[in-house]
Amino acid sequence: MAGGLGAKVLEGGESLSLGQRQLLCLARSLLGTARVLCLDECTANVDPQTTTLLKETLATRCVNMTVITIAHRISTIIDLHRVLIMENGRLVEEGCPRDLLKIPDSKFLGLVKASQA
Repeated sequence: MAGGLGAKVLEGGESLSLGQRQLLCLARSLLGTARVLCLDECTANVDPQTTTLLKETLATRCVNMTVITIAHRISTIIDLHRVLIMENGRLVEEGCPRDLLKIPDSKFLGLVKASQA
């Protein structure tokens, strides 16, 4: 199968990788007029370079949108304006990631330390 823009895409995106499918969905979202964008593990199936590109794209193209990002990777959310930390379906902490890192008993700080271990 030829790659690039001339590639054939099978029904349901079966000929695409999971990462390619995610990026295609994001591209469709950015072409629309949505005011809210919900991303669930948007960097889970892409390489580090694509993750960086994705984060830069969201930062520049989604300035007039509310972007809700569900993530387990701290690197995905560390630069966001606000994070909500959930435990057992309940909100246990919220705030700017950089501010939460300064609080010694912060749940967010604990998650960051655990991710570095």
